[in-house]
Amino acid sequence: MSHYTRQIDLPTEGFTRRQFLNDLGLGFGSIALSTMLANDGFAGTQLQQIAPRAKSVIWLFMIGGASHLETFDPKPALNKYAGKTIEETPHAAVLKSSFLENERVVAFDPNNGFIRNKLFPMQIGFTPRGESGLEISDWLPHVGDRADDLCLIRSMWTEDSNHGAQLQFHTGRHRVEGFFPTIGSWVNYGLGSINDNLPQFVVMGTPVADCCGGRECHRANYLGPQYDGVPLNIDPANPLPYAKPPQGTFQEEQIGQFELLRKLNGLTADNFPDDDALAARIRSYELAYRMQTAVPEVVQFSDETQETTDLYGIEQKETKTFGQQLLAARRLVERGVRFVQIYHGSNGGAGQWDSHKGLKASHAKLCKQIDQPLGALLKDLKRRGLLDETLVVWATEFGRTPGSQSADGRDHHPYGFTIAMAGGGIKGGVAHGATDELGFHAVENRHYVTDVHATVLHQLGLDPRAMHVPGRKRLERDFGHVIGEVIS
Repeated sequence: MSHYTRQIDLPTEGFTRRQFLNDLGLGFGSIALSTMLANDGFAGTQLQQIAPRAKSVIWLFMIGGASHLETFDPKPALNKYAGKTIEETPHAAVLKSSFLENERVVAFDPNNGFIRNKLFPMQIGFTPRGESGLEISDWLPHVGDRADDLCLIRSMWTEDSNHGAQLQFHTGRHRVEGFFPTIGSWVNYGLGSINDNLPQFVVMGTPVADCCGGRECHRANYLGPQYDGVPLNIDPANPLPYAKPPQGTFQEEQIGQFELLRKLNGLTADNFPDDDALAARIRSYELAYRMQTAVPEVVQFSDETQETTDLYGIEQKETKTFGQQLLAARRLVERGVRFVQIYHGSNGGAGQWDSHKGLKASHAKLCKQIDQPLGALLKDLKRRGLLDETLVVWATEFGRTPGSQSADGRDHHPYGFTIAMAGGGIKGGVAHGATDELGFHAVENRHYVTDVHATVLHQLGLDPRAMHVPGRKRLERDFGHVIGEVIS
């Protein structure tokens, strides 16, 4: 039956706008609709209180625990003492004294096999890069070319020694404490829309496994689903799930449907002239139609030059997927999207970066997948004048142990690891903080994961301590502390 001739019965009560929208066949599911309502006046807080240095964030998360010792934190002492246990080196006493009992991490036990494993040498060399001389893994030459734009924070720590740390990195809370709003959701909650045609919090890539938090790593929990991340596919035919009209619906039909909505809402407006929610609802339906055009255009790369697609490695098998996602991320922030979160390395389990054995082969492969696209993103943002207003974060849930596991791998390591930041008012060409000589403990300028959250929010003009919801108590550690030393 034609949508034009379809009979629509309008009940006088108990009829929601979502039911009405679905009955008209506009084809929008709850995620897309809640995003539209948030952007169009049904939610949003406008909490900016600080002069912002950045407008948008691109948040790259390596699932499984990338080794700091083979990416951004070289430790030549591992090669010197390879094959020895920590207790057989001069560092044993230092490590014992550096452990802080107020960290709720695995207790330091000198008799634990975790400590007594033989030290495993670095599996790749490091080279000083750029004018800054920042040492970066030889597995990351393209990233190394952007060394003078990078800020390495080499003194991160977290609490969870298993992959629940993936959720903890995004919420600041241990997995056993439940689910809480993520950093992307706080950004979405605190800032208004720049572009009313696009979601403000976009997610690409496959999320972490459910046992590690799953989609809760980009959800808003008690803030409300309107602040969740919206999944985006690199497929112009179906980029935004639930956000296209039913098969067989023509554009002319949709225009007719929206016109009908305006007339019906207009009749109600005559009776309720002060209903602000009604006016916002009308605008939301119009936004629904605009999103159907704007979202597919973002992942359509036909207007990009061959030089740009080659830069991101889109024509190469190893770099194609991540390259497409990072190019889409640049296009999203270029169009005003606030927060773009990209997962790399999902395998349905703990993550591909979880290299308990065969670390050299696995990390070499994974670094190959991310290196050219990440270097391209930083270069492309900078040459377009976007890096100053876009904060790029490269993160992972924890590092890997200095000691070996399964002879040629490394175990989980929450005591000290590295993240990288660039742009958005962050200093470039610097390394902040440090682990000890073996890369075991963060010992200088130590930072819990919510310090990264606080710094991101601050650069966007948001005061982390103003980010709260009535009736919801936040712990002191939830707010974090701005890492002032890395801000330019």
